[in-house]
Amino acid sequence: MAAMDDGARCPCGTGHTYGDCCGPLHRGAARAPTAEALMRSRFSAFAAGETAYLLATWHPRTRPADLGLDPDQRWLRLDVLATGAGGPFDDAGTVEFAAHYRRAGRRGTQRELSRFARVGGAWVYVDGEVSG
Repeated sequence: MAAMDDGARCPCGTGHTYGDCCGPLHRGAARAPTAEALMRSRFSAFAAGETAYLLATWHPRTRPADLGLDPDQRWLRLDVLATGAGGPFDDAGTVEFAAHYRRAGRRGTQRELSRFARVGGAWVYVDGEVSG
């Protein structure tokens, strides 16, 4: 997976450029202010192959030792379906989403209800329930 161009549209679906959206988070220059912003940045990290960012934003209790991404899977679009809490003044939140991808010439969708927590002032992914 190639590095993202800062001028390209960010894969997370906000309509902003990568350099003005998820790029600064991936480079450690900013923190996600909400659980939804972290979810969007993690989707972009999957799309860009940013495994270090994915591991760094995973709760220490549930984080895998390593993460191997499927090089044949291309993440295409993220639809945020619902959020629960996860705001700037919350310590926990949820994000329900549909992540669209293509693998082996076929399109698919992964739906998940993800749980997030604030640890040391930063939002982290805890776990999720995949439904597709």
